[in-house]
Amino acid sequence: MKILVNIDVPELGPAIDFYSAALSLNLHRTIDEDVAELTGASSTLYLLRKAAGSHPASSHVQGRQYTRHWTPVHIDFVVDDIEEAAKRAIHAGALQESECVEWQGSKCISFSDPFGHGFCLIEFTGETYRD
Repeated sequence: MKILVNIDVPELGPAIDFYSAALSLNLHRTIDEDVAELTGASSTLYLLRKAAGSHPASSHVQGRQYTRHWTPVHIDFVVDDIEEAAKRAIHAGALQESECVEWQGSKCISFSDPFGHGFCLIEFTGETYRD
């Protein structure tokens, strides 16, 4: 099984700039001016241009909003040096939302991107969380 990560954004240009600068991802290609494919991580990340106010499905009453929102699903980016990665993300426009939390062999800092999506940077002392 392959996992793709899709992130809705109101405009591709600023989103490409942010994710490239914040996470050192590389623009692989664009598709019909509506999709940007970013590589350089273990999964391919797709930025999907979706207008603010548009509806993700016909059953959704509320349209897309690009202000800070909460969702139970978010992306964690595993980095080698959390302090350097945090500086890079903030310089690119991320908003730091937590201090560095140490838990189960990891260090984690929570952020939001300029489009309201939450994400975390995580540095592990080993391969993954420990018991």
